[in-house]
Amino acid sequence: MATNPKLKGELADRLFQGILLLENQEECYQFFEDICTISELKSLAQRLEVAFMLKSGHTYDEIVAKTGASTATISRVKRCLNYGADGYKLILERVEIQNAQTQSTTKVDSDKKYE
Repeated sequence: MATNPKLKGELADRLFQGILLLENQEECYQFFEDICTISELKSLAQRLEVAFMLKSGHTYDEIVAKTGASTATISRVKRCLNYGADGYKLILERVEIQNAQTQSTTKVDSDKKYE
């Protein structure tokens, strides 16, 4: 799906350029701590967790219990998963691939210890 043209602009381009230059998780923490309030960052993290849980088939009650997200937030994330720009889907797939690769590498390293 195409990106909403209302989001595009010189300021957003510079923001995303900067984000793409971050090299690791620690740099992400440093940058986002400076650019976001703690509340904003926690809200972003909460929404991503809601997306993971929805994709995994969790119920609204389970999601509320684990994340503290409102049902309105859960509904908005679900709507984005189903009808949005596929940003959540992209991240969910890439994180799952990375986690699978990490688990595979960890298992191989663990197996080598016992040889």
